[in-house]
Order: sequence, then structure tokens, then C-alpha cells
Amino acid sequence: MEVFSWLLVLSIILYYFWKRGRPKELPPGPQPLPFFGNVFQLGFRNPLTYLQKLTKEYGPVISLYPGRKPMVFIQDLRLAKEVLLTKGIEFAGRQDNHIIDLIHKKKGIIMAPYGQAWKEQRRFSLMVLRNFGLGKKSMEERILAEVEYLIQAFTENMKAPFDPFCFTDHVVMNIISTIVFGKRFEYEDATLRNVLDCLYQNLKLSIGPWAVLYNEVPLLRRLPLPHKTVFENAQKIFAFFTKELDEHKATFVPGEHRDFIDAYLDEMQKTEKKGLSFDVENLLIVVSDLFIAGSETTSRTLQWGLLYMMVYPEIQEKCQQEMDAVLGNNACLKYEDRERLPYTNAVIHEILRFSSVVPLGIDHAPIKDMQLSGYVIPKGTAAMINIYSIHHDESLWKSPNKFDPSNFLNEKGEFVKPEAFLAFSTGPRVCLGENLARMELFLFFTSMLRNFQVSWPDESSAPDCAPQFGVTLAPLPFKVSLKQRQQK
Repeated sequence: MEVFSWLLVLSIILYYFWKRGRPKELPPGPQPLPFFGNVFQLGFRNPLTYLQKLTKEYGPVISLYPGRKPMVFIQDLRLAKEVLLTKGIEFAGRQDNHIIDLIHKKKGIIMAPYGQAWKEQRRFSLMVLRNFGLGKKSMEERILAEVEYLIQAFTENMKAPFDPFCFTDHVVMNIISTIVFGKRFEYEDATLRNVLDCLYQNLKLSIGPWAVLYNEVPLLRRLPLPHKTVFENAQKIFAFFTKELDEHKATFVPGEHRDFIDAYLDEMQKTEKKGLSFDVENLLIVVSDLFIAGSETTSRTLQWGLLYMMVYPEIQEKCQQEMDAVLGNNACLKYEDRERLPYTNAVIHEILRFSSVVPLGIDHAPIKDMQLSGYVIPKGTAAMINIYSIHHDESLWKSPNKFDPSNFLNEKGEFVKPEAFLAFSTGPRVCLGENLARMELFLFFTSMLRNFQVSWPDESSAPDCAPQFGVTLAPLPFKVSLKQRQQK
């Protein structure tokens, strides 16, 4: 009898949750399950296909329940621009996320809520990045110096097919490292490799099923489940940054800035800044943000670029022919050369579009209840821009579903950038390092193609372009064959 009573109570509770459904003012979407929401329907391997199906059924704005809280997905360019630009400030917040908030403490730049502290950190970080060469000749020289190390490493490993991931990870990480720490790391440095592995693993785990369970079921938080790995990784990452910070403190001279950390320490000491958001904790989280934003997306894009050049050798050859014709034997490649290389520039942008490395961007939560397309988006609700969907919209692109550089070329063969290109987002939360990423991608990609012929090493199988889904879309591990080019 007692068992029957408990089953009856549980049935009533489940019925209540099912009957309650979604609020009428929310955008439409599939019926959520009690407690679990739409988590099983959405899936974690790659929900992008499922989101595409829902768009056909419910329209360009849909809502889902990955847990108890709804998330809104915007899959239309006009509405995306409304959220990012027209109502950019109103949608500049972040949704509460317990596991992420415990690590980032709502500080830094990427996950910090919209407000005075976020403005201070973003404004200061952008100023320091500019002071250290962002968008200037000095930054170009810094990247070209790292290019030499990359070409040397590729040359030393080209005798047999090899995995390029480690090299592309390190080459990009070294650029942000020279800005933040004032030094680069050797490619075989195990310490930096471990930090990179922890960063990348956390980007996957933080949106995985165990993170969802951690956020939704407080009783599980103390159990030794896989979510513990997120916190262990975070400890290792911040221990590495703290060690670098302590070394800086020991040799710091006020007014003499060797790198970002020195500039931040100086800012902390200014009496007029007391009471503002500049403290050691914020410094460590900002440094973490710079490393995440300044390395993962750019290195993944370079990896996709190598893979696509092996899949489409005719496009690779056309890039090399254009560079040979325009640059000749000029060994000094410059960022300004992109103006004279419209096809190569179009290929780089097509890599960004077709791979859509950050497919759903970072959530934009309204700082107050907002209207969107006739629906109400409650304050603090995650609004996700489906960049992948917009980048593959048949109404917006010449060839949305195949790798085609003509998406960025006009009839005269000149480079054009359609307004539907959102690889770096836009508005108040636009990517802080967009200019740096653009310069890195151009100089690294063109340098690789100028020096090497890239080919798929296994004739018995075709390259696999299926992505690994996470905060970013990464290609599956692959090996590459290189052959030294004789420039014409």
C-alpha cells in the first residue's frame, strides 16, 4: 500500500510538470519531459541537425529546456541582428550557470554578466592589447616570428605523415602567451600542453550531460562523478596562471610594462582605481578568458583549413597560384597582402563560414524581460544565436552546403563579405580578439600554403569532415602529408 501511495504521489508530480508545459509567451518548441526537459531530444553529440529540424517545424525562434530553465535559439539572420545589434545592450547579459559560475565567479570578460565590472575589464583589456600591437605592425612581426618556428617544425616532421594539431595549438597559443606573459613556449613544452588539454577538455565537459546534471540536481554535486574533472582541470589551469603571476610580481616595476600582466598589476596599484573591479582574482580569470578566446577558435580554424585543403586540392592549388603570381619570390609576406589576394582571402573566410567553429556562440541573456518576434524572453534566459544555421542558410549564400570560396567573391572576382557572416559575432559582445584572429589566420594559413603542398596521406580512405561537437566544433584527429614547394 505504501509503495502504491508513493507511485501515486510521483505520478501526480510528473503529471503536474507535464501539464504545466512551457509558458505561452515563450517561443514554441517540443514538449519538455518532467525534470529532464528536452535534454534527451537535444542530445550532446551534435544537436545542430536537430535544431535544423525544429526550425522547419516551429519557425526561426524556438525554445528548449536542456534542464529546468528554458533556452531560446535564434536561427534567422534578421532576428540575430536584432538580438546582437538593435537590442545588443538589452541582450548583453549571461545566463546563470552554476558549474561555470563556480569557476569564473561571474568575473572576467567572457562569462561575466553585463555591468560596470564587465565594462571596466573589457575596456582595459582592449586598451592593453592595442598597446601591445593589436592591429599594428608590431603584432604582425610577432606573428611572422612565430611562423618561422611553425615552418621549421613542419619541415622537421614532414618525412612521414604526422598529426598537425599540437603544432597549430602551440603556434596560436604562443601569440597570446607573448602578449600576456611576455614569452613563448617551445612546442615540446609539456606544461603548456597540459594546460591546453585541460582548457579544451573543459570546453567539452562544461556543456556535457554531467554538467547539466550538476546544475540541475544539487544532491549530485558532492558525489565523485565525472563533473569533478571540470574543477580539477580548472585548478590546474589557475595554478599555472598563478605561478606566472607570482614570477611577475617578483620582478614587477611600476610603469614598465613587459606584457599584459604587468599592465594589470600597475592598474591594480593605482589609487584612483581602488574599489573598482581590478584585483588578483579578476586578473587570473581575464587571463584565462584571453587564452580561451585567443587560442581554441583560431587553432581549430587552422586545423579545418588544413583538412579542407586536402579535401579540395584544386582550391589549394588556386590559392598557391594566386600567391605565386602576386608575391613572386618575395619571402616577406605581409598582412596587407590580403588586399591583393582576393581568392585566398575568400578561402580563409569560407573556412570560417563552412566550419562555423563556434556554432552557437556564447549565450546572450536579456538583462530585463524582452520582446522578440512577438514572444517574451524572460530576464536571464539564454538566447543562443545559431551561427551555424545562418552560415548554411540557403537564402543567404550562393553555395550554403558546400565548401565554395565564391561565397565571398563577386562577379569580378573581388572579395566581398556578406552581412550573414557572423564568425566573430557582432554588437557589444563582439569577439575581443577579432582583429588578432584575422591577422593570425591570414599569416599562418598563407605561410603554410606558400611553403608546403598539403595532401591526404591515406589513399584507401577519404578525409572525414564530421565535427566533434562542443563549445567549439573541432575536426576529428587526422594526419597530413607535406611536400616542400618550389615557388614559381
